[in-house]
Amino acid sequence: MTEPQRTRAVFASEDFQLIRTAVLHYLKEVGAKPEAVKFANLYHRLGRIV
Repeated sequence: MTEPQRTRAVFASEDFQLIRTAVLHYLKEVGAKPEAVKFANLYHRLGRIV
C-alpha cells in the first residue's frame, strides 16, 4: 500500500494580501450592488489570514 501524498499549499502567504487588494478594488467598483456583500465578507475573511 502506498502512502497518500502530502497536500501542498495552493497560495503563498503573500498571495492573500494581493487577493485582498484586488477584492477591495472590486468592492469600490461594484458599489452598492447586491453581490458587494459577499465580496465584503470575503475581504474581511482574507484579513484574518494575512
